Amino acid sequence: MGVGNEILGLRDRKKIQTRETIQREAMRLIEENGYANTTVEQIAEAAEVSPSTFFRYFPSKETVLMATDLDNVTVEALGQQPADMPSLQAFRRALEITMATLSEEDWRFERARLRLVLSVPELKAAQFDEYRRTAKWLTEADCRRTGREPDDFEVRVFVGAVAGGLMAVLDHVSGVPERMYRALDFMEAGMPLRATGSDS
Repeated sequence: MGVGNEILGLRDRKKIQTRETIQREAMRLIEENGYANTTVEQIAEAAEVSPSTFFRYFPSKETVLMATDLDNVTVEALGQQPADMPSLQAFRRALEITMATLSEEDWRFERARLRLVLSVPELKAAQFDEYRRTAKWLTEADCRRTGREPDDFEVRVFVGAVAGGLMAVLDHVSGVPERMYRALDFMEAGMPLRATGSDS
């Protein structure tokens, strides 16, 4: 008993290790040579895998730096919040849980990945496509959590507003968590905009 699970666990860890190695080598090569000058074959060779193995983990060169498990963690955490918790509070809690899963090494990698993605126009556009997909998953998770229909109009608007607000502060990688929480605070306060030079 437990042997099969242990073997499966070892296999899973090996897959995770291979996936992370491919991503690290891709980041290194793209930083050194530029995105356009880096090929899948070069990444595979640096990661000591075959190109066919590369494509088992990532469907394209573009997606090698798009893939992250953080979105899945956030979606799952959101779905686990109490049904009577206001959606913005539930979203904040899900974000806190996601951040808590990151080790210092993980966070360094994520900052480096985001910095690289935002510096390459082709990757930046793809990253925003990822954000849109994540917004769809978050909408579905919050609808399940609150017992609403899967495509509820109000939840779609809410998640779109939150996702848009967070995307607006992800144009710089410095202080990302603090900027995201500040954005949530601003939204929770009703987004009060004051005229420039207001005394209040």
